[in-house]
Formats: sequence, C-alpha cells, structure tokens
Amino acid sequence: MTRTAGIVWLLCTASAWPLAAQSPVFDTSGNHLLNGTYYFRQVIYGISTSADTSTGITGDISQAIAVYGSITFDGNGNYTIAGGTAGGLVADSTSGAAPVPLSCYLANTSCTSGTAVSGTYSISASGYGFLASPVVTGDSISGLVSANGIFIGSSTETNFSYSDMFVAAPLASPQPANSTFQGPYTVTGFFPGGSPANSADAFFQVNPDGNGNLGTVNVTGYYGAGGSTTISQSNSNIKYFFSNGAAVVTFPTSSTANFFSGQEYLYFSPDGNFFFGGAPNGYDMLLGVRNPTGNLNFGGLYYEAGLDQDVSQLMSSAFANFDGYYGSLNATSSGDIVANDHVSSVFNSTAISSSYADSFTPPIMATYTDNSSSFQYAVGAGGAVRIGQGISPFLGITAALQAPTFSPAGSVYLDPTGVVNAASFSPFTAGISNGEFITLFGTNLASGTVVASNVPYPTTLGGVQVMINGVAAPIYYVSPGQLAVITPSSNPFALAQIQVINNNVASNTVTMTVNKTTPGVYTIPSGGIGNAAAVHTSGQIVSSLNPAAPGETIEVFLTGLGVAYPPVADGAAPPISPLSPTVNAITAGVDGTSATVLFAGLAPLLAGLYQVNVTIPSTTTSGDHTLDIGGPDSYAAQARISVGTGIASSSVRQPSASARRQLPRTPAVKKPLPCLFGNKPGCGPLQSPR
Repeated sequence: MTRTAGIVWLLCTASAWPLAAQSPVFDTSGNHLLNGTYYFRQVIYGISTSADTSTGITGDISQAIAVYGSITFDGNGNYTIAGGTAGGLVADSTSGAAPVPLSCYLANTSCTSGTAVSGTYSISASGYGFLASPVVTGDSISGLVSANGIFIGSSTETNFSYSDMFVAAPLASPQPANSTFQGPYTVTGFFPGGSPANSADAFFQVNPDGNGNLGTVNVTGYYGAGGSTTISQSNSNIKYFFSNGAAVVTFPTSSTANFFSGQEYLYFSPDGNFFFGGAPNGYDMLLGVRNPTGNLNFGGLYYEAGLDQDVSQLMSSAFANFDGYYGSLNATSSGDIVANDHVSSVFNSTAISSSYADSFTPPIMATYTDNSSSFQYAVGAGGAVRIGQGISPFLGITAALQAPTFSPAGSVYLDPTGVVNAASFSPFTAGISNGEFITLFGTNLASGTVVASNVPYPTTLGGVQVMINGVAAPIYYVSPGQLAVITPSSNPFALAQIQVINNNVASNTVTMTVNKTTPGVYTIPSGGIGNAAAVHTSGQIVSSLNPAAPGETIEVFLTGLGVAYPPVADGAAPPISPLSPTVNAITAGVDGTSATVLFAGLAPLLAGLYQVNVTIPSTTTSGDHTLDIGGPDSYAAQARISVGTGIASSSVRQPSASARRQLPRTPAVKKPLPCLFGNKPGCGPLQSPR
C-alpha cells in the first residue's frame, strides 16, 4: 500500500441525514469462510473485581472452564456442536472437574450422553465477525478468520466479568495422524491459577518423531509471584497418539508438576504447521507452530487474539489485571508494526479499541524477544503464524495468523480490510468514528490522482464519490489505489456501509464498526510511526532537535476524536471562534504517565483535523517517549514525542504492548459471571493447578 505523499495535517457541509435511512445491518457475505467440521477450544476465566477475602487480592480467577471438541459450520450462519465437552477446575480443589458433554453441562444435569448444541455466526467479507457464545447466553465471541481458515477471537463485549480466548481450525481430510506431528515445534502455554501469584506461562520446544514419541520435553516459564525467576519441568519418554484427528499427549501424573500432569489434547491446522489445545480436565491454553528453515517472510496483515495477565502491581497493590483481546497488526519488511486490539478487561466498564506501534528486527530466523512488548515470539509456517508468551510480570499467550488475500470482485474494488485511520494507519479492526479522516485502499477507485484545492472539500472529486450509509462524504484526495475522505459527523448508526462510486461505477460495500472515538496521531513523516505532528505554542514543530520541555503545553494534531460542539459543516474549516471542543472526554499521557489536556477539539482553520493541547508531565525524563491519547472507548499509543532535559522520576515507565493493554481502570459495571458449575461446588476462589 502506498501512502498519500506529504504531511496530511499540513495540507489540510454537515450532511442532512436521510430521514428514511434504516440502520445498516452487519455484512454476512463472509459466512462461507467458516464451513465444515472444525476442532475448537475456548477457555473462560471469571475474574473477581473485588478483593478476595482470603488473599486480599483483586483480580483472582473465581471460576474457570474449558470447552472443546468438534463444531460444524454450515457456511450460512449456523453452527452445531455435536461432540462438545466442558471441563474446568472446581473451586477449592487441586484437580480439574470431570469433563462432561456440553449439553449436560449447560443443563446442569448429570448425564454422560449429550445432545447437539447449536448457535449462529456472522462473518464479513474481511473475515471479521462473531459467533454466539456456546456457554454464556447473550454474549458473542468476536474474532477473525485467517488465510488458513482458522478462527481466533475473544468475547470482548460481555455482559459479565470474564475474559476468554477461542480458537477453531478446520479438520483436515484425511484426518491428522501420528505422521502429521513430526519435526521441531515451538510451543507456548498459559496456565492461570486462582491467585495471580500462581499463574504461569511457558515457552519451549518439542520434537515429535511422527511415530508417537516426543522423547524428552523440557518446559520453562514464568509464574506470577516469581518475578524474573523461571520455573521448569522436564519429563522423558513422552508419548502421543491420534484419536479422531486430535493428538493426545500423556505426561506423568504428578501433584507437584509445574505445568503438565496427565493428558493434553492438541488440534491441528490442515497443513499441520499450527496446533492449539489443552488439558481435558483443566483450563490451560496451548499454541504451537512448526519451526522454520531459513529466514521467514514475516510481513503484511495478520489477525490475532490472546490473553494478558498483568501481575506488575501484585506485590505493591494486591491487584492484577486480566484481559482478552482480538485484533490485527500490519508488519512491514523494515520491522515496523502498527496494531489494533479490541481489549476487554473487567476493570473497564467498556471494551477498548487499543492502537499501538511496535517493532522487530528483520530478518526473523525463528524466535525473537520483544522487550518493549514484554513478549517472546516464535514465527513459523513460512511466516504465516506467530505465537507468543508474556515475559513476567506480563504473563499471557497470543497467536497471530496471516490474513486472507482479497481479489478484486468488480472493476471498482474497495479492499475489505482497506479502511484505515488516515493519521495512524491502524488496521481496519480499529473501526471508524464520526468526523474522522480515513484512508481507503482498493483497485480502480479513481481514474487519476486529484487533490481538493478548496475548502470545504467537495463530495465529488475527479468523478469519484464515497457513500457512507448513503451520504456522500467530503473527499480530500483520490487516486486509483487510495482515497482520503472525512466521515459524516452526524452518522447515528453503530455501523457504516462504505461504497466508492468511480464515474458512475459502484464498488462493493465494506461495513465498518463505528466508535465514539478512534484516535490516530499524525506523524512526521506520515504513516503512523515516528514523531507526533505537534508544535510548540510558537508554531515550531516539536522534534528531537527542538524537543518539548517538561511542563510545557504543546499542540498535537490528530483525527478520530468524534463529535464536536458546536458542529462544523463536514469538510469545512472550523473558525477560530467559537472553538468546537469534543463531546467525548479526551485523555493524554506520556509513557503511561497522565498528562493534562487543556483543549481537545476541532483544529481551527484546518478542515477535518483535531487538536489536543497537552501539558508534558513535569517528571518526564529527556528522550523519546510514547504519546498516549485516549477516549471513552479507544486508546492510541503509536506516536512518539521528544522531550528535553527533565527531572528523573521512578513513576515514569517505558511503554510496552502488554502495558498498553492495561488501560486506566474505570468503574466496572459488568455483573459477576454466573456460576458456570451450576449446583456443583464451584463458585469460590480457585486453587493453583500446579
């Protein structure tokens, strides 16, 4: 993808909404992407939002369950779980609850032969969508279908206090057998305990021989109370066999094992390069990827999901955050990453769309450690799969799978993943907000390159129109592969259907979620990574050669802050007076340290842009720091700000991908998760599985 040349923020008619406009419906044209029999595993963790009476810790896991087995998708929005099984950990017990058929579990009856459990799903053209939770009535699992057909996701819009992760992979035909599992693999595992002090994760190697032998397995990982100290487990002569296309790995049964005791079930991708699974009577999650040979082509768009447990405040504040997420990331050949995760923590009253920048050093050989994100990763399958383990005190597990490629379906084609924030270029999973400058990518979107010469920006430029829920959007720039437009500021709907019309030829329609805010900070150079487009009050650009000072107020230019009042006509330049501040409360920070926002609103005289006046915290040290901008349902930490000599402070922390997911807590309004074990004795604090 090429990017609009120059610094957009420097270059830079409230539409009457159709009275008869109907609420747009979610795009289900990708339902066929889930079709056939799959194996799946979902782990669910009920999180306590108050201090446990025995440990005094806020953030204990009060309940846990694993649901797994086969699920059949009909390609038309319906699924059936005929062989599903539910198991988990009973409260105040060191052993797992005996697995039972899913239907028996849901009905809270003692039975050994279950009936089918059914539900619905909706998948859009991009592969993004959701399926009705098979366990928690009324909730949905949101996620994405990757290029290899695997669905990964998490229930981020929940009615109850829990976090989860869901993975489903097509069952290959012929079914996987012993020979499928051979060669070196890297494995990561997540083993949450009832108390965060007892949680653990792991990162290790296995070398199956294709004949049922794993040999010696050495496992190393971190645990919640251990800090940087690792724990380990070593077992020899480990065996495996396949049953109905799933691998069963057997470890020696031990009450003192740090990670594995008894059986683990593993489910494989059709090509055998990726697997996932866990214990039938436990609530762990395992991910594995076949090790590569030679350098890897890690780059492009990936779909991801995972779990985080932050124990950095466990000792000081008796608190541990826990979240589940899904999203996407764009990796470049130069090693830059721009990512967006939809994050659900029970300590936030709503899910947060979190965008951030990260990096890696190419070429990747197999594994790498990312200290800034507090994760270590393994990449395999030719670069199509990345799995990861959190580095204490940020425990967790994550999987990123290459996104599908899309072929033009018509002479004018809008890429289903090609609607992004014009400032940050955060992936499409970030969604959009009213009044946002967005960039559209596709094929034959315009017959040539034209830049709007006057303000307000026109709704037709170079013979091109962009319709958003039937309303023509102001257009700043058109070219055959890229457009830049401003979303209508008065869209009343939670979805936006976007269509390009090039000289009377209409494109396909792409459906996007609409947020209250979707902040993206413009950068110099443009593209979303680098120094924020910010100026001193003198008008000089903030840079490493002309840094901001601690305590100084600077002006930051961005987009995606949502509705402003008094309103300004779409595509028009706001006046100097009166100012139009945002309706939504906007926050800011520097490396996670709260910064004072003196003004957030439309930038005077600059069409389609927002301005935030931020006071740099007086404790900020000299150097480059991450600039954080937040709204009620979003968070961005992709741009840097250079700061001159300041006073050192222990409160200043370096940003990390894990830390960026641990957003400031707001009063939680979610209800405690209903007792998943019904009348069984299972609603108290869990003990460690180890």
